[in-house]
Amino acid sequence: MNFLKGLYRNRRGAARLAVAVAAASALAACDSSDGTGDGAGSEGGPRVVAASTWEAAFARAAGARDVDVIVPPGINHPPDYDPKPSDIAKVAGADFVLYAPFEGFAPKLKSAVGSKAEMVELQLDNSPNIVRKEVTRLGQEFGTAGHASKWLTSYDAAYATEKRKATAAYAKAGKPPVVAQTFVGWAADLLGADPVRFYGPQPPTAPQVADLASWKPGLILENSAMPRTDALSSIKAARVTVVNFPDQKMDLKSVYRTNTTALTAALTD
Repeated sequence: MNFLKGLYRNRRGAARLAVAVAAASALAACDSSDGTGDGAGSEGGPRVVAASTWEAAFARAAGARDVDVIVPPGINHPPDYDPKPSDIAKVAGADFVLYAPFEGFAPKLKSAVGSKAEMVELQLDNSPNIVRKEVTRLGQEFGTAGHASKWLTSYDAAYATEKRKATAAYAKAGKPPVVAQTFVGWAADLLGADPVRFYGPQPPTAPQVADLASWKPGLILENSAMPRTDALSSIKAARVTVVNFPDQKMDLKSVYRTNTTALTAALTD
């Protein structure tokens, strides 16, 4: 009889252990893959179609994992891209479609969205205050606010690291006057520089070039996404082509690393 009672107790203990393990497994399954607890990275997350890798990088930073891109990575001038029918077809099954107002093909996306899709216009700029605002907003839209908050903490640390490198190089070079294309002012901020003049978005005219030259810039910041112009070639200054768009990895933080490397190289030549 004692033997039977012991066997019963052992079986009951094993059953309780099995229940506890199952409950823990279920809890882990409900949690997100990055520990935020908001479901980021799960198959049930939102399906996002982004006009370019820039919007896609914002979406991934906010916690989206199912992200498709209209403009293929590596296109020189993404805003002028002419989507193919296969590109537009991606939009039909999306939960969110992200675009920027300066993209000429945005109306085509709007006309192709399905009934459940939400069009979200983003302010695309790599200035830290804009990045924080838009990633936070997308996290709220996607239901992945925890992931967005966690990513922004790592972003702040990464940005601070690149800014230290860039400002040190700029100071060592004697802080030369900077002229910047109007959409890459954030790169001047990365240097800790206050541009003496901005130009664009259209190629500068001869009088505008003369005005820019009168400020005797030592560094000119160009925009890789704008048509190349030789209008400023007469100005003897270091020139850096600033990259706004992330590559196919859709990693926004890599943009700062790439540009810091280019800026420090130009300032130390």
